Amino acid sequence: MSDEPEEVSVETEEVQAEEEPVVVLPPEPETVEVVSEEGEEKPVTKRGKKELSPEELAEQERIQKIIAAREIIEVDPTHEPIEYETTGKGKIMIGPPTLTRFEKARILGARALQLSLGAPPFISVPKEVATSLDLAYTELEKRVIPITIRRVLPNGDFQNIPIDLFD
Repeated sequence: MSDEPEEVSVETEEVQAEEEPVVVLPPEPETVEVVSEEGEEKPVTKRGKKELSPEELAEQERIQKIIAAREIIEVDPTHEPIEYETTGKGKIMIGPPTLTRFEKARILGARALQLSLGAPPFISVPKEVATSLDLAYTELEKRVIPITIRRVLPNGDFQNIPIDLFD
């Protein structure tokens, strides 16, 4: 079974002319006579391998030359990555103005690890907090963790956003 989704056809109200179904037969296996060491001939079948015609070989070589002649651009030499400055509230220029779930998970995991290894908490520990993850979540809600999120664009431009600027 393949991992590709099955194509679903959408039925329309247009009436289409009925066509005869095209029957595609699987390629017949090619039989080749192979001589063994004892001098006996044994038939061996090769499946799916057929020799290419001269036209097909020429076309394949033409395509290979086109692909080999392509210029590969690894780095755009004219663009220098720049930083978008954050001056004041509401100046988040890259991405959403809120923490994404991935940023939130990364912050919580890193801070919970720090707390579990003995780092001092930034707030007084509430009575309902049972684990370091709960304490990290409480610190994140109050925005007291001194952390900066770097959001990077595909061209290399980036923005460093302090956590207290997020909604």
